Amino acid sequence: MNTKMYPLQFEPILKERIWGGEKLKTVLNKPIVSSITGESWELSTVEGDVSVVANGELKGKSLTELIDKSPNDILGKNVYARFGNQFPLLFKYLDAREDLSIQVHPNDKLAKERHNSFGKTEMWYVMQADADARIIVGFKEDSSKEEYLENLKNKTLVSILDDVKAKAGDVFFLETGTVHAIGAGLVVAEIQQTSDITYRLYDFDRKDAQGNTRELHVDLALDAINYNKVDTHKKYETVSNQSNVIVDCPYFTTNIIPLDGKIEGNKDGETFTVYMCIEGTFEIRYENVSYQYKKGDTVLIPAGMRNYVLEGEASILEVYIS
Repeated sequence: MNTKMYPLQFEPILKERIWGGEKLKTVLNKPIVSSITGESWELSTVEGDVSVVANGELKGKSLTELIDKSPNDILGKNVYARFGNQFPLLFKYLDAREDLSIQVHPNDKLAKERHNSFGKTEMWYVMQADADARIIVGFKEDSSKEEYLENLKNKTLVSILDDVKAKAGDVFFLETGTVHAIGAGLVVAEIQQTSDITYRLYDFDRKDAQGNTRELHVDLALDAINYNKVDTHKKYETVSNQSNVIVDCPYFTTNIIPLDGKIEGNKDGETFTVYMCIEGTFEIRYENVSYQYKKGDTVLIPAGMRNYVLEGEASILEVYIS
């Protein structure tokens, strides 16, 4: 590709969901047209939902097209060596007007065998929370397949699951196998492996506009669930003008940058970097050009971009692959 690299933004891929609302517009300025918009996919190569560049010389090009033509410049040498031409992460914002279904995601081994897919390790950063908003995450105490099935049959599954109050700034890291549900009243930034494989366990007996219930995947989930109590709530530092580690796992590293001034980004070409603006505004200056960002924006820094400056007053999630 004979194109100079620059910070790339992509058209949001908006998803209606039975549990969605309108906060992706009112909180994050997304161009939604539905009152039940639940997700904005910011950066995706999931089949059928591939992100398209929204700015600059590469506008209109798909992310997969860019990677195919210049994998080292987009992904980075280390990422390309590990994943080939696959973009290994998926970035989203979610608005839960109602509770999401109780669900679980398979690990890499199960996902590969059953769906030829990655597993789905993920994390949530809570951007906005109504009073008394909560999440369901894991079991209250170590459980078992038998106890789980008995409670599922009796529609008392929620009684054995951990119910955690959530507030803005909270981070939850969910390894595969963790039973979970985002609760009503939350806007969340989600970072995950590239996968759309979800096993739905229980959906509160909800029906859609046509009176239909959503499909459950009880049998598939049995071997995917971790029945042990897990600790998912992450504590982290917030030192200004530096990258503070929140999550560091084999699939991604996520830092938070409380920006109040400016910092330099010096990259080595080994990995792409993604910035999600979770509060405030900032700019990226690169080769004498300034690129402006606000709350709700997501930007991909191709691995071919080496030296640039971030400046402004903002809270930013910084994500890359170690």
